[in-house]
Amino acid sequence: MKQIFIVIIAIFSLVSCNKTEEIKEEKAVKRIPKKSEFGFVYADFNVIHDTIQKGDTFGTLLEQQNIGDRQVYDIIAKVKDSFDVRTIRINKPFTMLRSKNKKKDLQVFIYQPDNLSYYVVDFRDTAVSVYKKTKPITIKRRTIGGVLKESLSETLGNAKIEVALASKITKIYAYSIDFMKLKKGDRYAITFTERFINDTVYDGVEELEASFFEYKGKIIYAFPFAQNSGKIEYYDEQGKTLKNFFLKSPIKFSRISSRFSSSRFHPVQHRWKAHKGTDYAAPRGTPITVTAGGVVEQSGFTAGNGNFVKVKHNGTYSTQYLHMSKILVRRGQRVNQGQVIGLVGSTGLATGPHVCYRFWKNGKQVDALRLKLPTGEPMTGNNKSRFLEKITPLKFQLDSVANL
Repeated sequence: MKQIFIVIIAIFSLVSCNKTEEIKEEKAVKRIPKKSEFGFVYADFNVIHDTIQKGDTFGTLLEQQNIGDRQVYDIIAKVKDSFDVRTIRINKPFTMLRSKNKKKDLQVFIYQPDNLSYYVVDFRDTAVSVYKKTKPITIKRRTIGGVLKESLSETLGNAKIEVALASKITKIYAYSIDFMKLKKGDRYAITFTERFINDTVYDGVEELEASFFEYKGKIIYAFPFAQNSGKIEYYDEQGKTLKNFFLKSPIKFSRISSRFSSSRFHPVQHRWKAHKGTDYAAPRGTPITVTAGGVVEQSGFTAGNGNFVKVKHNGTYSTQYLHMSKILVRRGQRVNQGQVIGLVGSTGLATGPHVCYRFWKNGKQVDALRLKLPTGEPMTGNNKSRFLEKITPLKFQLDSVANL
């Protein structure tokens, strides 16, 4: 009898423990929040997330959900005015919301052509409905700064910032800073805005609002501002334009391998002679941009220069670009500042891929790196007072971050 009593107690304890565990599990399930997206609560559906694969069409995706050919044809005809199903592209995400019963009938189809927008095809009513929505965007401002420890691209990448901002900054400062010459320890600060989808998903940089970089011991600011013309240009803290008549370099990212010199030992001819240009080493195929607008005066090939282009900018200045692997302009063609005119190569008397950049002033070859070049148009009228008022808080923020 005693043994039977012990067994009964053990069974009762086991059942009680199981019930306790079941209650705990139930409570745990209840604490899990319902996940929702696109205005639908996922817990109400059998959910499929996938991407468009090669060969997929809107029709074939519906057929896979046991919707017949005739019905698919009717659905496509109904939605075509609101949703052109032919625009579906490979690798774009889609979501299917199906009923939770055994049939798992397709209730809703959601297609995302990009990060911001999505189409909803709702099958729950007899009349199929379609609508397009855009996800809410939040703009947030951020300021980073301090001391450079690596390249600009690496600095932005480590701060989890869209690296495309580096190209934008390089273009803004193209007239005043050679970013290949920035040194570790140089100070910098950048204020910019970023886009966030649904307030959480990062969608890249929206706008650069202000920045400065220390370059050769000098702090160079950049603030966007539109004068009366309405076109946004970039100016320093005194309202002077950053846009000069000439770019600092014909190549965005490169290094100087040889400077202008009255006497240099030629690496191919093995003799001392003048080197009347600046050599920028870069990988073969790197784009070469013209440093100022003008007209192509010469374009062709010589044994020494290799493939080359010479551009006349005005009655005072001309520039020349040597050793190209490919010429992309023709003689007599008008070119704009920053336009790609050729690709880096090693044609002619060259030991490796680079561009020899030559500069003429009043018909005489000069050292472009030592020349004081003309600047762009200054700020005029009452624009300066508006500009200074606008940049005051931005400059304060930059200086605070960089501890100037």
